[in-house]
Amino acid sequence: MTASGVRPIRLGRRSVAALALVSAVGVVAFGWPLLADGDSGLSDHAQDAPWLFAALLPLLIAVVVATIADAGLDAKAIAMLGVLAAAGAALRPLGAGTAGIEPMFFLMVLSGRVLGPGFGFVLGAVSMFASALLTGGVGPWMPFQMLSMGWVCMGAGLLPGPDTLRGRRELWLLAVYGAASSVLYGTVMNLQGWTYLAGSATGVSFVPGDPLLDNLGRFVAYCLATSLGWDLPRAVVTVLLSLTLGPAVLKALRRATRRAAFEAPVTFEAPKT
Repeated sequence: MTASGVRPIRLGRRSVAALALVSAVGVVAFGWPLLADGDSGLSDHAQDAPWLFAALLPLLIAVVVATIADAGLDAKAIAMLGVLAAAGAALRPLGAGTAGIEPMFFLMVLSGRVLGPGFGFVLGAVSMFASALLTGGVGPWMPFQMLSMGWVCMGAGLLPGPDTLRGRRELWLLAVYGAASSVLYGTVMNLQGWTYLAGSATGVSFVPGDPLLDNLGRFVAYCLATSLGWDLPRAVVTVLLSLTLGPAVLKALRRATRRAAFEAPVTFEAPKT
């Protein structure tokens, strides 16, 4: 039992295997154009989305089942996951992506911290799916967004000291991670869209078949020129919300997970006489 009364969710072998599999699929989906030759037909890269989405759904279910099997969660935990996904989806339109103001990031980071990497990954992916349906943002980018946000939440669940670190130190840890993950999320999502620019006559365009390091250099220039103005405000908003609302949100999340029997310890008492 921890100082807050909530034991951290362990990451068992089945959960590790499921998360490794879905992450490997995601890395391949994002990165294969970088290793493709010039005649690979990258104009068809946008057609990857339906296949990726079809592969992602059973893998998400596998992560949930593995986490339940490893951690002994019950139906209340699944219900809590749905409530948090709905809250994240509702927060996303508040900023509408304007100048990178996306308040859902801080909730995803804090929720991933409390729920752990397995349920955190599923929460991030489902939240992006729900927000896409809510805002009409369904497109070839959606499964990539689901993967990216899943990684953000999973990373928060892997941060050190889930059972001992509390107070201002934990808040600053989450704030720093939230800032870094906000920028990395935008960078990873850039990789999905940047390859569509193959053949464009600009100095930051993707060139199929070029050496990997040359393309990565152009990719860095592309990120600096296009998305950094959105990624940095997203990071600032995440830090501010984490430091100001973090204590209340973490307390509420930990109370809810305790009631939802997340890693509830089994105790035996002697019969009263």
